[in-house]
Amino acid sequence: MSDRILLTLAVFAFFLFCVFLMWRGWRRKSRAQSVQIPLFADIPAEPGDALIESTGLYVSTTTAGHWQDRVVTRGAGLRTGAVWRLHDDGIAIERGGGPDFWIPRTAVTGVRKAKGMAGKVMGIDALLVITWLAGDVELDTGFRGDDVDDYPQWIEALQDTRNEIKGGA
Repeated sequence: MSDRILLTLAVFAFFLFCVFLMWRGWRRKSRAQSVQIPLFADIPAEPGDALIESTGLYVSTTTAGHWQDRVVTRGAGLRTGAVWRLHDDGIAIERGGGPDFWIPRTAVTGVRKAKGMAGKVMGIDALLVITWLAGDVELDTGFRGDDVDDYPQWIEALQDTRNEIKGGA
């Protein structure tokens, strides 16, 4: 009987040790990223009228082109319910349970649909991914909308912005 108790305690202790190591790795990654990635902008007090609004799930933010390299600093790695609003000057990302942030429209470098991002993989192009610059670092931010029929509006509006910026440069 005591051998079973010792074995159970050993397995439980090993499990706790593994959880501790994962937590420590997450914190180390967060500290390293907080030096590399600047603070995300706050949503302006008066962003203007929303051109497009979508509700759904904020999946994560990753380094651009590396769909599994999750950004964990400043709460960006937390998967939460969200409302995305496109305004003339940027995108307001309002997250329940995580910090809200603003993506300036001039920082957007691309937009696309994707099948997966940082632990969220689907069989269809069910994610809307916006590629943008935070300082000198290019990031991908993913969103799983409640209504994927909104995606073409987002893609068209943001591609038009990129074309205006390229044409004006």
